[in-house]
Amino acid sequence: MSESTKIQLKNVRLSFPSLFQRAQFNGEDGKYEATFLFSKKDKKLKAKLDKAIAAKLKEANVKVPQDKRCLKDGDEVEYNGYEGNWSIKASQSRRPTVIDRDRSPLTEDDNVIYAGCFVNAIVDLWVQNNSFGKRINANLYGVQFVKDGEAFGMGPVDVTDDFDDLSDDEDDDDNDDDDLDD
Repeated sequence: MSESTKIQLKNVRLSFPSLFQRAQFNGEDGKYEATFLFSKKDKKLKAKLDKAIAAKLKEANVKVPQDKRCLKDGDEVEYNGYEGNWSIKASQSRRPTVIDRDRSPLTEDDNVIYAGCFVNAIVDLWVQNNSFGKRINANLYGVQFVKDGEAFGMGPVDVTDDFDDLSDDEDDDDNDDDDLDD
């Protein structure tokens, strides 16, 4: 059995998090997962990951093309916020540990963890070499909130002004007003 290659990713930006519920694919439950972004200026972390990937490939005696590795060039995808960054995707069949700055457990209802915040993460690299193909993957063991960041994607849409003020209306059954524009 291969040796663990646990790596701590420090102060990385969280993207596409499914940390409290499994990701869904075509209506089926997937795994718990997240993608972590770090600046291309962070040469130390990039070298650490490259070294770990090379060691795993050597140990398994397999060749894995760049596009089948969990570490990707953010400039090659068209997601907001990826440009100028490296991305590493990690997943796990069991729910990962998710904690706050003080190491207290977080839940989804805490609304602390979101796409765009900065986190620390623990991942473990491994080589897949089976009937599903050859890949370098990363297990996701845990995530720690570090600080807020600009949220990815569209936030909630405020439609309050699209409704009429009914505070002075006596007739609640009046349905003959205009419909919303189609």
